[in-house]
Amino acid sequence: MLLVVDVGNTNFTFGVFQQDQLEATFRMTTKLQRTSDEYGISIRDMLAHNGISYENVEDVIIASVVPNVMHSLLSAFIKYFDIHPVVVEPGIKTGIRIATENPRQIGADRIVDAAAAYELYGGPVLVIDFGTGTTYDLVDASGAFVSGVTAPGIRTSAKALWEEAAKLPEIEIRKPKSILAKETISSMQAGLVYGQIGQTEYIVKQTKKEINCQDLKVVATGGLGTIIANETDTIDIYDPTLTLQGLRLIYNKQNRVIEPELKKKI
Repeated sequence: MLLVVDVGNTNFTFGVFQQDQLEATFRMTTKLQRTSDEYGISIRDMLAHNGISYENVEDVIIASVVPNVMHSLLSAFIKYFDIHPVVVEPGIKTGIRIATENPRQIGADRIVDAAAAYELYGGPVLVIDFGTGTTYDLVDASGAFVSGVTAPGIRTSAKALWEEAAKLPEIEIRKPKSILAKETISSMQAGLVYGQIGQTEYIVKQTKKEINCQDLKVVATGGLGTIIANETDTIDIYDPTLTLQGLRLIYNKQNRVIEPELKKKI
């Protein structure tokens, strides 16, 4: 089995693949500082809770946008799984070419999403990830990552509202019954959700205009993306496991040989 790990600013997202079949997913908060022992034991416990023995994990691939957790996380896999993970970083085979001014500035998660969208759905494709930040990344027909837009995510915008405005409460992020809000909570929900829909539609429209391609495919992912995808025809495909699938696809390009019978198990 292959364990894929997406280390985001808010959560770690884990996926377990048997060949190309996604068998389980689970999450862990990124905000808490942990030792390698805490990571190792927690990951083994979560695998067990999903009916998977850690001994069946034959290899690991990680994409991270949080550098300060990597030492402990890598040490955990070495100590508790006897595995040196593949890390998505400059020089790794991804199936796409980074054609921006400074390729090293592109986050690993964006590269993984772009690689997955291009391989699974073809190009040109615009990949939208509704995460801590909302990102819009363009991959052309040849598989080149040519540009990207970065905006605050829905939850990030919501947090700014209730932390910076003393009288605004913390709210559930969902679409209200009407944009014509009559009280504070639904007015915040309307601004956040309809504002994100409007932003998405405008950025997609402007992207299509500037590249002169009205048939540009739009693929979205990210936890809150389903709220937006359900409310606009601008998004063609919503794929909640795009990043996990991208990690699997990138792993398959590394020519890494798994020999489980030779592995030392703890």
